Amino acid sequence: MKPCVYLVGAGPGDPGLITVKALELIKDADAVVYDYLSNPFFLSQVSTNCKLINAGKRLGFKALTQKKINEKLIFLAKSGYKRIVRLKGGDPFLFGRGGEEAEELKKNRINFEIVPGITSAIAVPAYAGIPVTHRDITSTLSIVTGHEDPDKNESSIDWTSLSRMKSIIFLMGTKNLKKNLSNLISNGMPKKTNIAVINWGTYSKQKTVTGNLINIHEEIKKNKIKSPSIVVIGDICKMRSKLNWFEKKPLFGKNIIVTRARKNSSKLSKKIIELGGNPIEIPTIEIKPKSSKTIRTNLNKINNYEWLVFTSVNGVEIFFDEFLKINNDIRKLGNLKIAAIGSETARSLNKLNLSVDLIPDKFTAEGLLNSFKKLKIRKSKIFIPRASLARDTLVSGLRKIGNEVKEVKIYDTILPSKLTKKDVLNKVSGVNIDFITFTSSSTVDNFFKYITPKKVKSNKDVKFVVIGPITGKRLLTYGIKPHLICKKFTIDNLLDEIVRYKNK
Repeated sequence: MKPCVYLVGAGPGDPGLITVKALELIKDADAVVYDYLSNPFFLSQVSTNCKLINAGKRLGFKALTQKKINEKLIFLAKSGYKRIVRLKGGDPFLFGRGGEEAEELKKNRINFEIVPGITSAIAVPAYAGIPVTHRDITSTLSIVTGHEDPDKNESSIDWTSLSRMKSIIFLMGTKNLKKNLSNLISNGMPKKTNIAVINWGTYSKQKTVTGNLINIHEEIKKNKIKSPSIVVIGDICKMRSKLNWFEKKPLFGKNIIVTRARKNSSKLSKKIIELGGNPIEIPTIEIKPKSSKTIRTNLNKINNYEWLVFTSVNGVEIFFDEFLKINNDIRKLGNLKIAAIGSETARSLNKLNLSVDLIPDKFTAEGLLNSFKKLKIRKSKIFIPRASLARDTLVSGLRKIGNEVKEVKIYDTILPSKLTKKDVLNKVSGVNIDFITFTSSSTVDNFFKYITPKKVKSNKDVKFVVIGPITGKRLLTYGIKPHLICKKFTIDNLLDEIVRYKNK
């Protein structure tokens, strides 16, 4: 395979707005050269061996000049990297200088492909409730750069024609806004023309101000609107009062720390984004399966048991990963009955086309133990694959009521190998944290190995959310009382209760 540079549009910011092709390329890339406006989420999707290079281009600051970026792409292609992704905000060809980069690659006989992205010129106004065209208002649209090449002797913008347009989008438009609006007014655009300025569009921190060509400067100053922002001009801005949807989402603007293991955090983070919030992933635990040999020696006689009990999704995934390596057929489970603590654990079993015979009403070890007692399950052989540091409540309780229990510790929960105190402080510094979520006692213990309880408590506005009383008790040992203890121990319920709490 010959080296290829992919000029990839990352979209406007919301990670859900990147194209399927772009995300697949990021995951398979050998090297990624990324811009300032690329969502950090995309960088978390690269392989462990991928080389990351921050091009850092933004208004007023350049980590690399355009010439250096071109040279870097050529150097990577000639140094043995096969898949090189040049990740650019929005679309690579819409004021993204992708055309210049493609020219340099062509000149140096380097293969390249263009992967278009959703442009912020259309997506950001849409997230502010402003359609850039509307049948009753305008059928034309002008997209203009907010700052032209400073080396130009004169503007290449036809201000006379532009001032007659009914719908105008200025990209990167705040720095030169006064000058650009003055040009429109001097060329005949009415001073009372509607205008909207949208800061950090499609992100949870999106902020929108509206006004007219004269008073918008005061609104920008009052609301501290800075770059990156998009300017929308025309009567289409009036539609915002009817169509503003994104900023009305239940968790819009809320910064929520997610402490689950990275492999488990994606579901919670995705749902936070769907509700308009900003998940800040600080994975405080890492799931490390025991060696195959350790697990397999306990699976050979699985058919001797009557019950198979799972206490977590991790337990299900690791158990069946090893089980199917040995048996290659899930029917080898025979007539084993299956119990699962929690609906999420049960769903992970359902994905394997396995029915769950017993799910307790209360998703805890105590809840499952009570279910066994009510059903008078005694003198049964029970197999429980689970975490090394799991509480002894379930195993000892089942034995006390007369069952034979085989506990197999199939995975450890450890501190993430790549997370440092500096990483955590960087993620929380300068950010107003609204909620910190804990889904287990381990996430509580490990979180405070990176940041002190004193520092966390210094933020009086932060609210602590835990799944279940056991996790709540562990938080109390650090001198912190949880604001919210979820009654049902599921991710969906956790978010439902955060929304209700916020609306009190």
